[in-house]
Amino acid sequence: MTTSLRIGLVLTTPDDTHEALAVDFLGAGIPVFVDKPLAITTAGCDRVLQAAHDSGTPVYVGHNMRHMPVITAMRDLIHQGAIGEVKAVWCRHFVGHGGDFSFKDWHADRRRTTSLLLQKGAHDIDVIHWLAGGYTARTSALGTLAVYGDITDRGGQGDATMMEWFDPSRWPPHTLTGLNDTVDVEDISMMTMELDNGVLASYQQCHFSPDYWRNYTVIGTHGRLENFGDSAGAQIKAWNSRRSGYRDDADLTVTVPEETGGHGGADPRLLAEFVQHVTTGAPTLTSPLAARQAVAAGCAATESLRDGGRPVVVPPVPAGLGEPLAWSGLGQQVAR
Repeated sequence: MTTSLRIGLVLTTPDDTHEALAVDFLGAGIPVFVDKPLAITTAGCDRVLQAAHDSGTPVYVGHNMRHMPVITAMRDLIHQGAIGEVKAVWCRHFVGHGGDFSFKDWHADRRRTTSLLLQKGAHDIDVIHWLAGGYTARTSALGTLAVYGDITDRGGQGDATMMEWFDPSRWPPHTLTGLNDTVDVEDISMMTMELDNGVLASYQQCHFSPDYWRNYTVIGTHGRLENFGDSAGAQIKAWNSRRSGYRDDADLTVTVPEETGGHGGADPRLLAEFVQHVTTGAPTLTSPLAARQAVAAGCAATESLRDGGRPVVVPPVPAGLGEPLAWSGLGQQVAR
């Protein structure tokens, strides 16, 4: 008896290389795990999806936050009707190590990332879409390079890795040294979104905050929920009855469990899901179509913030690529 083994490739190269490499491997019939973002332009994403469609080969995107316990717990509460029908989603992203993570190497160069609103925000935009059950149709944004553009100590970090140059004791942010030679991405940005199902959303990102975590607030027709912390031990609170002023005694409190593995256990689950999808065609929580929509929203928001906050319509998915089953290659992709 003979057995066949299908191989897959995990692509964790710099963002501006994702498109060309993914297209080449998909064209060769090799399933590809592409770290987020899928590409740094909407057109680039569409080119990857077209390659997957034409070759019948799976493409999978590393949106690990769909597996983070805090996010899955919030989504479960929403699906259980804890706050009624979702009408608004707000996310504040405090990127406490932003200077080290994004301004000492290629991340600081818009030619290689488009923007940090896209590069870092692709995770959160995808989560907003997932919790709200829709995709961004129109967006506007504002942003600026408020702190790191004033630092003149440049030159980058050579061949050192981030964990070799990272020094959490360096504070405040303007004391950082060895920034990338090119620093032309925004270090603070804010976008508003009108989703295709009528939900309104907002996303705020700051790279010089002293703390590092994400805060989501989801408001529905019968209440709201919010996370306090985003790792093990964090709490999700839901309020369903009227109150005057802030009160900590929520109507429902869920504590986020401790899991083994990076990002609260999300990373090993993500890789396991990719392997299962490639080998058995099992359905996935992530979706390349949703990954495209996150990039498209981030690109449109970047266009807006660099043009005075002008509202920008997100371009639609090209005909023939809108239905995941038409091009997923193996099994069903769960888009939302």
